[in-house]
Amino acid sequence: KIILIASGKGGTGKTSLTAALSMALAELGRRVLAVDGDCGLRNLDLTLGMSDRLVFSFADVAAEVVPLKRAAAAHPMNERLSLLTAPADTPFLRVRQLRHLCAEAEAEGYDYILWDGPAGLPGELSLYSAIASEGIIVTTPEAACIRGAERTARCLEEEGTKRLRLLVNRIRPNLIRHGLASNIDDAMDQSGLPLLGIVPEDEDIIACSNSGKSLLHLKKTGAALACRNIARRLEGEWLPLARW
Repeated sequence: KIILIASGKGGTGKTSLTAALSMALAELGRRVLAVDGDCGLRNLDLTLGMSDRLVFSFADVAAEVVPLKRAAAAHPMNERLSLLTAPADTPFLRVRQLRHLCAEAEAEGYDYILWDGPAGLPGELSLYSAIASEGIIVTTPEAACIRGAERTARCLEEEGTKRLRLLVNRIRPNLIRHGLASNIDDAMDQSGLPLLGIVPEDEDIIACSNSGKSLLHLKKTGAALACRNIARRLEGEWLPLARW
C-alpha cells in the first residue's frame, strides 16, 4: 500500500502522525518505508529521531542515483521501519521516476510506503497523488483545518487518488462538549470523507517529537493507543472508535 498523508494546512500534527503510524505498522510486523515528501520543512527525520542517519533523499532513489537498499535508513528501535528524507529543494521529477522508487520498495519487500506530503496544495502534491493507492487527510477540529481538509480531498480526488479517509487529530472532548470545537460528525460532513480514526490531544507527542523518541515506545494509552488502533484499521481490522 502506498498511502499519501496530507493536510489542508499546517499545524495539524500530520508529520507526528506519519511517524507514529509508521512505527505502529512496524510493530505489527510490517515492513514500512516512511518518505518525507515535504521538501520545504523536512521534519520527519527529527520526529523519528533519525537526523544523524540520513545521507540520501527520495529524489536520489527516484532519479536512480543510488538504489533504495543503500539510501533507506533503518530505524534504530525497529529495523522494519526505514526512512527516506526529502531533498533540500523541490526536485524536478516525473511520475514514472516515483513509480520506479515504489517498484524498488516492493522488490525489497516493503509492505507499506507512508508518504508524508506537504501541507496545503503545493504543486508536488499532485505528483505524489499519482502514485498513491490511498490517502489519509489529517485535520484538527478547527473550522479552518476542516475546510482545508475538504479542499485537499477534492484536489486529490481530481488527481485520481481513489480511497481517501479522514483522521481527526488533537481532539479535546471538553471543547467539543461546550460547542467550542467541531464534533466528529461535523468534520465528516464538512470534509465529505469517511472516518479512519481520531487521536486525542496529547502533550507527550510534543515531548517525543522534540526529543526524537518514539511515542509508541514510551506509552500505551492516549495518542499512542489511537495510532495503534488506526494501524490495525489500515490492516483491515474493524475496531470501534475509542471514547475519550
